[in-house]
Amino acid sequence: MHGDKKLSMKISAVQLQSFTGDIASNIAKHLDFIKVAAAQGADLVFFPELSLTGYEPGLVQALATDITDPRLDIFQQYSDTHNIVIGVGLPIPAASKVQIGMIWFEPKTPRHSYAKQQLHSDELPFFVAGDRQLVLTTSAHKLVPAICYESLQPNHADHAASLGVDVYLASVAKPATGMAKAILHYPAIARQHNMHVIMSDAIGPCDNFTSVGQSAVWNNQGELLMQMDSNSEGILMVDTVSGKANVYDPAFC
Repeated sequence: MHGDKKLSMKISAVQLQSFTGDIASNIAKHLDFIKVAAAQGADLVFFPELSLTGYEPGLVQALATDITDPRLDIFQQYSDTHNIVIGVGLPIPAASKVQIGMIWFEPKTPRHSYAKQQLHSDELPFFVAGDRQLVLTTSAHKLVPAICYESLQPNHADHAASLGVDVYLASVAKPATGMAKAILHYPAIARQHNMHVIMSDAIGPCDNFTSVGQSAVWNNQGELLMQMDSNSEGILMVDTVSGKANVYDPAFC
């Protein structure tokens, strides 16, 4: 990645409204988005925080499942078939509580789990924190997932940069107040660490707030390349070398 010619990567952040507590319906919906992303040439596609259940802390004890759940096998099949990396949000069991997790699927590779390492105070009654950072390595980039609250903590991006990461994948479910902070923070860390920042946000009701979408991508100079609105579902895709970004609506693809 440090030679004269950089390899490009097409990265897709999905903006969607999950069906509350309905994993089966959410899997089907995720697959529709993945098909469109793959058809548009995406190398990686990822989803908002807890996308397979919706962000509903009060429901996670009943919904939590682990990386071996056979319902997730279809994502591995899609990853293998379309040669695409896929990241989905899911509550993961951890002792007597639950972690805010993501499951990552790479083509013909064992799946990985990542758990949010820094929790908001409101999350502490329901969740426990993860204790390691997942790094995804491709021929073009080193990427890390960051889940909502932790993605607004400077030390999380600092640690990612120390690992040689150049793409920061923020999977979030944010109300308007959180989004206001994010819009200032993400370009700042992009400039500071010379990394692309791509944010996938949910829309619609989440727990006791409304997630406001506005999924976006900033290049490694902190320049906003494209941002979605607050109401529409879709796929925001960026080419990391050309900087070209587009939004695709699965309903019309």
